[in-house]
Amino acid sequence: MKITENELRGKTVMSEEGLYLGVLRNSTVDGKTGELLSILIEPSDDVDPRLYHLDNKGYLVFPFDSIKSVKDVVIIGS
Repeated sequence: MKITENELRGKTVMSEEGLYLGVLRNSTVDGKTGELLSILIEPSDDVDPRLYHLDNKGYLVFPFDSIKSVKDVVIIGS
């Protein structure tokens, strides 16, 4: 089953360990190939953003291939 980027936007994101990371807000794409490169997560208040890579808007940045599962929530692996 294929899932579009629009279906991911706004979903809750959690780590494999069960930590609520935040809400998926956007993704980055390679302009030449169209390949999804990373996802951008608005961090929850419980997450220390200093422990993660951030973009210029303060969103957590994870490689797209770190997504392990997509159902009601998006699960991110390490």
